[in-house]
Amino acid sequence: MYSAEPVKFCWPRSHRELRDIEAGGESLETQYLRRVELTGLPEQRCYWKELPAVQSLWESPLLLEQPVTFLVGENGTGKSTLLEAIAVAAGFNPEGGTRNFSFSSRETHSELYEYLRLVKGYRRPRDGFFLRAESFYNVATNIDEMDAAPSFSPKVIESYGGVSLHEQSHGESFLALVLNRFGGDGLYLLDEPEAALSPSRQMSLLVYLHRLVQQDSQLVIATHSPILMAYPGACIYVLSKDGGICRTAYERTEHYVVTREFLNHPEKMLRYLLDEKDAAD
Repeated sequence: MYSAEPVKFCWPRSHRELRDIEAGGESLETQYLRRVELTGLPEQRCYWKELPAVQSLWESPLLLEQPVTFLVGENGTGKSTLLEAIAVAAGFNPEGGTRNFSFSSRETHSELYEYLRLVKGYRRPRDGFFLRAESFYNVATNIDEMDAAPSFSPKVIESYGGVSLHEQSHGESFLALVLNRFGGDGLYLLDEPEAALSPSRQMSLLVYLHRLVQQDSQLVIATHSPILMAYPGACIYVLSKDGGICRTAYERTEHYVVTREFLNHPEKMLRYLLDEKDAAD
C-alpha cells in the first residue's frame, strides 16, 4: 500500500516569486532549459527525420515553461528519441547517468541532437541526470565497475544509497536512485520512469519529484503513466504521428480518458475488446 507521507502540492517558493516578478513586467528566465529549437535536418534519409514531432519543431520550438514537462503519446511517436536528443545536446551520456558518465555499450542514439539548439535560462543547474529505463542496467553495471577499481575516493555507490543497484529489484533501485542521488537544483531527464514501478510506487515517485521541484529542479519526462502526468501545473505535450506536438490538458490526454473509461466500466471494455478479438479470429 502507498506509504509515502501526504504532501501538499504547491509551487515552490522561488518559482512562485519569480513568476510574480515576471507578472510585474520584469523578464526572468526561471528554467534551466527554456526551449528546444530545430536548426536543420540532414540530407540523408533517417527514421527520426520523418517523425511529425521532429518536423513540427520547424514551425515552433518546444517551450519548457514549467518546472515539470511531460512528453506523452503512442509508441513510435518519437518521445524517447526527442528526450534522448535533448539529453545528449545537454551533455549527458546517451545511455544515461550524469554528465560524468562516459561508458558506451553500443552506439544506438540518433544524430538528432546535432540539429537541436537548447535555449537556456540565466541559472545553471548544479546537478543533473538522464535516466532511461532500457539502459538503467548498464548504468548500474558501470557504477559497480568504477567502484571495483582501486581508488582513494569514496565509493560511487554511496551517492546512490550505499547498496549496489544490482542487489535490489528494478523498482527499488530506481527509487533509491531518485531518493539518494537526485539532490535538487538540478536538471533531470527521465525516460519512462514508471516502467519498473507499481501504481503505489508511482505515487511515491510523484512525491519525490515534487520535492525536487521544491528544491528548484526542472524535470522533462517521457511517460505513459496517467499517475505521473497528474502532477499539478505540469506542461503536457502530446506527440502524435499525424499532429506533431500539441500541448494538451491532463483530462484530455488519451492516457487519462482510456484509463478512466476502463476503470469505470471494466466489464463493458473487456466485453468490447475480447468480443472484437474473437470476431477477428
